[in-house]
Amino acid sequence: MKNIIILILIISTGVSCTERNIVFTETQKQQVAFEVRQTLDSYTNDIHTKGLLSEFMYLDSSADFFWVPPGYTMALSYDSVSNIINRTAPTLKLVDNNWNTLRIIPLSAVLANYTGVIQSKMILKNDSVLLYRMIETGVVIKRNNGWKLLSGQTSILPPVQDVR
Repeated sequence: MKNIIILILIISTGVSCTERNIVFTETQKQQVAFEVRQTLDSYTNDIHTKGLLSEFMYLDSSADFFWVPPGYTMALSYDSVSNIINRTAPTLKLVDNNWNTLRIIPLSAVLANYTGVIQSKMILKNDSVLLYRMIETGVVIKRNNGWKLLSGQTSILPPVQDVR
């Protein structure tokens, strides 16, 4: 009996060591980057075509979620971000975000980091137009229902100056 317990311990230790040392291949990294890019493109497209409330399809609602929105100096929980989205959505007629640059760094089969510059055009219900350039960096996580924004920060960049 004692030998069986020792054998089980040796096998389980070998299996757990093997799992930790699984190689994340270049092909797997490319697949993760492709999926994350598709998700971020769908995210901006859905906000444009369906409105700001479609953002909820892309947010991870777990307790691990946090975000620092433009103008904020601290991380907000999912509930706080949800309140901001729900308050802001009725004031907007259109949100058109486009990635000027986007870099995705796969970390594992289920986690990736991204950073990019977004060109944003918002049209308010009163037809006022707001133009922004923002920089965003975040972590996405793969859940059973797809890739979700887990954490990050979005900041407004100063306007580009024409130096001609």
